[in-house]
Amino acid sequence: MLMNSGRAAKLNYLANGFRVLVPGDHVVCAISGTPIALDELRYWSVARQQAYLSAVEATAAEQKG
Repeated sequence: MLMNSGRAAKLNYLANGFRVLVPGDHVVCAISGTPIALDELRYWSVARQQAYLSAVEATAAEQKG
């Protein structure tokens, strides 16, 4: 059994990846609130330090400012 199952991770988002600060198995999309498994995380903002479910949410965050 995974010790971090069901637990949100805290990440430091970098230009080419991310660093796990607090272990977990997912992060939450800053726009939709949907959990994103770490192995499926593809979109984030280094400047805002936020994760996004897809390009749609990433674009919405960028337009929102």
